[in-house]
Amino acid sequence: MGAGSIIHINGPVVRASGMKGFTMREMVLVGEKKLIGEIISLYKDVATIQVYEETSGLRIGEPVTGIGKPLSIKLGPGIIGNIFDGIERPLSRIYKEGASFIPPGIGLISLDEDKLWDVKILVKEGDYLKEGDVFAEVQETSMIVHRIMVPPGLQGRVVSVKESGSYTINEVLAVLENAGKAFELKMYQEWPVREPRPVAKRLPIEKLLVTGQRVIDTFFPLAKGGTAAIPGGFGTGKTITQHQLAKWSDADIIVYIGCGERGNEMTEVLEDFPKLQDPRTGKPLMDRTVLIANTSNMPVAAREASIYTGITIAEYFRDMGYNVALMADSTSRWAEALREIAGRLEEMPAEEGYPAYLASRLAQFYERAGYFQNLNGTKGSITIIGAVSPAGGDFSEPVTQATKRVVGAFLALDRELAYARHFPAINWLLSYSGYVKMLEEWFKENVAPDLLQLRAKMLGLLQEENKLMDIVKLVGEDVLPDDQRLVLEIARVIKMAYLQQNAYHKEDSYVPLERQYKMLKVIDRLYERAKSSVKKGIPITKVKNEKLFNEVIMMKYTLNFDELLNKIDEYFNDLDSMYKEGVIHES
Repeated sequence: MGAGSIIHINGPVVRASGMKGFTMREMVLVGEKKLIGEIISLYKDVATIQVYEETSGLRIGEPVTGIGKPLSIKLGPGIIGNIFDGIERPLSRIYKEGASFIPPGIGLISLDEDKLWDVKILVKEGDYLKEGDVFAEVQETSMIVHRIMVPPGLQGRVVSVKESGSYTINEVLAVLENAGKAFELKMYQEWPVREPRPVAKRLPIEKLLVTGQRVIDTFFPLAKGGTAAIPGGFGTGKTITQHQLAKWSDADIIVYIGCGERGNEMTEVLEDFPKLQDPRTGKPLMDRTVLIANTSNMPVAAREASIYTGITIAEYFRDMGYNVALMADSTSRWAEALREIAGRLEEMPAEEGYPAYLASRLAQFYERAGYFQNLNGTKGSITIIGAVSPAGGDFSEPVTQATKRVVGAFLALDRELAYARHFPAINWLLSYSGYVKMLEEWFKENVAPDLLQLRAKMLGLLQEENKLMDIVKLVGEDVLPDDQRLVLEIARVIKMAYLQQNAYHKEDSYVPLERQYKMLKVIDRLYERAKSSVKKGIPITKVKNEKLFNEVIMMKYTLNFDELLNKIDEYFNDLDSMYKEGVIHES
């Protein structure tokens, strides 16, 4: 293929002439340094190119050469436990080679081509394989078996195959023949990041993504294959909430994308994750984690590509039958990259300067989540959890609103809760989950038949408390009748005992569903017994026993649920007896 010539440079946007033989979305090498770029517009023989590396030093007249394929990444052993930039270049390997920053023109290095992997071959000569079929396995980490699959679009009979042994990713493991054509099967496959990988069919969502976070699991549940947004202003805990979900969710594989975040936040992730243990297996968490770090000082175009790189990796592991959870932190920084590139392209701005296609791009990204039957008959899911950073915590801004329209769960972080040290700072009045009805049967079968009724009851109390607080702010609590004062007290218990959770406490950081249910039962018993006593006319000052209420609040650390249920019954039985005997008089 011929080469074009640079005629215009504007930051990451470059224009080149003499590009008639090139195609839309084709990957190109820009300039003498061979910077990686992608064609995003073609007009006559002039191409507009988005460059994924720093363009400082680039000159007019330098050549542009094509690669002949769209922006694609290598998918194979070596992804799990690795740390990549926005276009799948391994940062740890670049650092080991002596570079503190990514050198321009380093090329499309990705997976280690020299490492030997122990490969178990699962097929023999004469077998007929179709797209998606697993023909070999590699034990990639202590927790993940990497299933080597036939790439989409290929099928045929195995005419030659190697024996099980140690091979590099570039070695041919098998050869397929179909209609007189031969196809070599290696340990890896390449896939264009902007194109969703094919599946057999989309399945209905029916399983909970267990996170161990009480406010999420029971109040605003996430589903395997679902989508969620975590919007919040500066300091409300978006990143720590996503860290908690990445650490504790029961997904098989975590893909964490640090998209335009501050370098110190990504440093925390890179330092913390390798030290963490998986709560289910006790093995290192990095054995099931992929990190994509594209910090705010990295090229803006690579930030735009990073979420596509992450979702393509997630789809690849989903094809193997795994449940994948993808964390994008944050989609606002990604939208800002879109806005910057659109500005340099001189496109007509829409609301707040974002391009008019912002909403459709967000929808296309979240649409790649789901619960699927794969081409090889296995079932897998991708759950996307995207953080949103609205300027000034304003949820009416375009990115939050466009995200809210397409996600199934909305976990709104509240600045006032965060400043009151209530974490996770999820506002129970603004948040919602569209998966409650879908997961009803799952909760009945796996936790308890009445869990969702308890959830609805507690949310009802919190909403009632919100209405009563308007009166309290005006005239004080003393004017309320005792039954309404009891609602205020129980709402305080729900908030402090259940909704507030300590990410750094051994017992409270991760709470199994069974324990969450027991905690709700304790709060419900306290409310029902107290309400019964108030109805009889016993004064709220006697019903509200400070010691008992504080013990209920502290149950998340003591875990003595059965003992607490007995204490509640004993206290109110004694209270009722004293009332009957006339020791306590009506209020």
